[in-house]
Amino acid sequence: MIARTSSAMAILLLVASPLVAQPKTQPLPEGAEKKAVTIYSDGIKMRGDLYRPKLASKDNRRPAVLFCAGTAGVKAGTPVQMAPYFLDAGFVFLAFDYRGWGESDGKLIPVEAIPKPDEKGEVTMKVRVVRWQMDFADQVQDIRAAISFLAGEPCVDPERIGIMGASYGGGLVTWVASVDPRVRCVVAQVPGMGGRQPALEQRAYELATKQARGETESVPLETGKPTGAMARYAQMRYNIAKGIGMNPITASENIRVPMLIVIAEKEELLNNKQNGERVYETLKARNVPTSLHVLKDMTHYGVYKEGFEEATRLEIRWFETHLKKSPTPSPK
Repeated sequence: MIARTSSAMAILLLVASPLVAQPKTQPLPEGAEKKAVTIYSDGIKMRGDLYRPKLASKDNRRPAVLFCAGTAGVKAGTPVQMAPYFLDAGFVFLAFDYRGWGESDGKLIPVEAIPKPDEKGEVTMKVRVVRWQMDFADQVQDIRAAISFLAGEPCVDPERIGIMGASYGGGLVTWVASVDPRVRCVVAQVPGMGGRQPALEQRAYELATKQARGETESVPLETGKPTGAMARYAQMRYNIAKGIGMNPITASENIRVPMLIVIAEKEELLNNKQNGERVYETLKARNVPTSLHVLKDMTHYGVYKEGFEEATRLEIRWFETHLKKSPTPSPK
């Protein structure tokens, strides 16, 4: 196991996939509870699971960690295994399904002409529900809505909120940490930062033009299917046009909070040097509290199986170090 540490801050994000064999679920600690919650993002209802100590109150506020899933990940996957560990450590823990994923509602697309609204602005018509979109812009907003939900939870200290994510989610939390001052600590696990080569960026602009002009699907439903190693996620659809200009690697230049990056030594889906290691070096050069941890002999999906406990305990220690101490003022 290799670990490198400097003065920098971060958030961890895990990929939770129904295709990945999960470790055995531990029971919740005595005195803890799981509560189903509804989070609104752009008016869309997202379903979440809030894990908290039963005795937590506004008089005994706790630090909180928000879990953000990776490709096809849902709150019923990896978060169920992680929650008992975070509760044991004294955290409030929130997991949720992005809009159109898992149990959450999705956006609606009219499939017929919209009739004249009634006096309440309401109409009755045929629509299609948008599901399983890899939509960077929408999912960033979903994460920020989940942070807002946590900030309003009576038992949560809004000055001590951390976020974590993996793979695709690792890129999302990196971006959010760069723009949302409410994030005080971040962890990114086996992160896919999504930096695009010029040719792919040009394709995204071309797709955006076609979508705007109605020359292709405005939202990828039949198009945008994953290929190669990601073809296993057959229900997913990529909308690269919605990620134009959203480069987590570049965004990391604006992160000022502690960040832990966990990568797999035998990563088979991503280039570590162009993803996690690159962000680590960017933070280190700016003297931001950061740590890069390499899981020895581990593959991308191994972190959810044989490497699960090692990674989870490491991530909890990071949050304990940077969220349990007295809160500091928001960075300017």
